[in-house]
Amino acid sequence: MPDAQGGPPNRRRTGLWRALPRLPVLDWGRRYDRGTLVSDLVAAAIVTIMLIPQSLAYALLAGLPPEVGLYASVAPLLLYALFGSSRVLAVGPVAVVSLMTAAAIGQLAPAGSPAYWTLALTLAALSGLMLLAMGLLRLGFLANFLSHPVISGFITASGLLIAASQLKVLLGVKAEGHNLLQLLGALAGQLHKVHGPTLVLGLVCTVFLFWARKGLKPALMRLGLKARAAELGAKAGPVAAIALSTWLSWQLDWAGQGMKIVGHVPQGLPPLTWPSLDPAVWKELALPALLISVVGFVESVSVGQTLAAKRRQRIEPDQELVALGSANLGAAFTGGFPVTGGFARSVVNFDAGAQTPAAGVFTAMGLLAASLLLTPALYYLPQATLAATIVVAVLSLVDFGMLARTWRYDRSDFAAVAATLLGTLVLGVEWGLVLGVGLSLLLYLARSSRPHIAEVGLVPGTEHFRNVLRHEVKTAPQLLSLRVDESLYFANARSLEDRINNAVASRPGLRHVLLQCSAINAIDASALESLEAIDQRLQEAGIKLHLSEVKGPVMDRLERTDFLRQLSGQVFLTHYQAIQALTPEVCVGDGH
Repeated sequence: MPDAQGGPPNRRRTGLWRALPRLPVLDWGRRYDRGTLVSDLVAAAIVTIMLIPQSLAYALLAGLPPEVGLYASVAPLLLYALFGSSRVLAVGPVAVVSLMTAAAIGQLAPAGSPAYWTLALTLAALSGLMLLAMGLLRLGFLANFLSHPVISGFITASGLLIAASQLKVLLGVKAEGHNLLQLLGALAGQLHKVHGPTLVLGLVCTVFLFWARKGLKPALMRLGLKARAAELGAKAGPVAAIALSTWLSWQLDWAGQGMKIVGHVPQGLPPLTWPSLDPAVWKELALPALLISVVGFVESVSVGQTLAAKRRQRIEPDQELVALGSANLGAAFTGGFPVTGGFARSVVNFDAGAQTPAAGVFTAMGLLAASLLLTPALYYLPQATLAATIVVAVLSLVDFGMLARTWRYDRSDFAAVAATLLGTLVLGVEWGLVLGVGLSLLLYLARSSRPHIAEVGLVPGTEHFRNVLRHEVKTAPQLLSLRVDESLYFANARSLEDRINNAVASRPGLRHVLLQCSAINAIDASALESLEAIDQRLQEAGIKLHLSEVKGPVMDRLERTDFLRQLSGQVFLTHYQAIQALTPEVCVGDGH
């Protein structure tokens, strides 16, 4: 059968061959035709127009020269087209990863210096190696430990931090800080130095870009343009803002009036670069690289899966690790910095009709042309225009509504969201994320260590069993029927012991304890010892322990032990059969 992406049958990969990276390009490349080419070219043109200002802006956000953003958008796109499993994911610099890059290396070298750039290359190389290793080891599941509420809180806080970091550029002042409090405090002390023309330009560009997101396309259609042309014009809104403000800056000599401009941008192809091989530097950047890798992977896979589902396609998380690792290694050796799959550009790529990763190849060619031909024209580009581009892009990531949603649904998730958001704003991006992940894991352990254990009874006229506290059910005093709604492991086995011990102490007529195991997916060694201890204590009290509805994998493991041979009671296929055998009077008159 063809695979879920419409490709040829998947041949089984075994042994060492299975561990080697797959080349999805061999699947979609066989069916590439003229119609697909046209669709990919149109999508590439739209995405290229969008990426030029974004790439420049995100490089500045990361503390790097603007041309580095263009460099980081070429080789990663080419490598992702080779290894990536998503048809429409657009890889390159993104706001959150750019902020994390600046936070990781901002205290190790002055921003914009050659040493700073080398550290950015090293961070990309480390991230690439980590992602590649995780992909080859098929560790994509590890990203599941980064819960969606934590990611939402982190992205919202990062969006606020990024917007706050650009206020100094929009105001034309100097202000430094690694968290929101430091940034706002530094800005407050510089308000008397605000540069008026810069502030006006920043406000105008910000308002225009916000309006262009939803208002420019209808306005162009009212002028007579067709929908597709109007959409392309709307996507070109940031380019229009850059072109006009650059021309005005040149004509009116805004630089001579104190406005900061981009200045000289080297013209040419992405250079061949080499990251640092100093072990001390690698040790310093290891944790930031890991966090960037995980955050980038989760963001990329989330976007890729969402867009793939709309076309009944699929992506492979482990293959995505390989693709993103290759993309980051490509960035490291071609003058870039850490990259991942971006939400906005991928959605634009999808909506523009991209059919294959070849659209990314054409986008890379467009950015190469920009590096060769357009960089001299960026000399007079005001930095406030790029700051406005960043602010408009990142504020769309801010979602305060998730605080209310998680508060209503799950207070534990709310605690994780709030801790991540506040930790990121107050402590910085790295420690905020670590705090959120750590609290999420602690809350999970706390919940799973107190599993829901329901006493169940027979619903009259059926073979179904429900919680005695929620339904009118039939029970028997000599039988305690418990349903454990959690796998049993070292942290929660004691809870089951305590529940059974309390029941034995309070029910003198008890003769049978029956565990409904339908929700138990695993029993670890510690939990097995607890079950053995429970059975031994029950036997001493003249009570038998029985199991029902034990899942196949769990039964397979139990059969390799002495537990079933020494069990005082029986193992039943269904809970109803157990009730019929142990307390048949409960089933009398139920119609069975």
